[in-house]
Amino acid sequence: MEEIINKVANSALEVFDLEDYYPKGIRSQVDISQWLLEGFLLKEKDFREHLKNYDWTQYQDQFVAINCSTDAIVPAWASILVTIQLAPFAKKVVNGNIDDLNAALYEELLAKIDYSSYANKSIIIKGCSQKPVPMRAYVIAAQNLQPFARSIMYGEACSAVPLYKAKK
Repeated sequence: MEEIINKVANSALEVFDLEDYYPKGIRSQVDISQWLLEGFLLKEKDFREHLKNYDWTQYQDQFVAINCSTDAIVPAWASILVTIQLAPFAKKVVNGNIDDLNAALYEELLAKIDYSSYANKSIIIKGCSQKPVPMRAYVIAAQNLQPFARSIMYGEACSAVPLYKAKK
């Protein structure tokens, strides 16, 4: 009987798993519509009063996304004013939803990686994850790996999709 050899484990493939870089911390969302008249009309005096009386400490050390869940037309300064209220408490504030927040967090983290360790290597950008890795993170990772990699694939070692191969 022949010995079973795990060719994937013995290969020179490097796995780039974005889940390894997932920023730990609580993600929250602040919906501006809660401070609008009937969820649609911003009355500046009332809006400012609501913000002044709101308990911002509940967002201490959290990642926060600011959005408006209604179709209200909200002036730009409204989100900026909410950001100013959150800034002393939140780790990071972005305008958008939780997906936008995760994308912004990944953008910061991926910009700090030294990709030179992937020089002339075959890389698989791992596709399956248990955490919410945004598509933008995969795009950024591929862009940053491409100048160094010999080849880039996506997925799992047993069923990877080829994406890039350096010219010889």
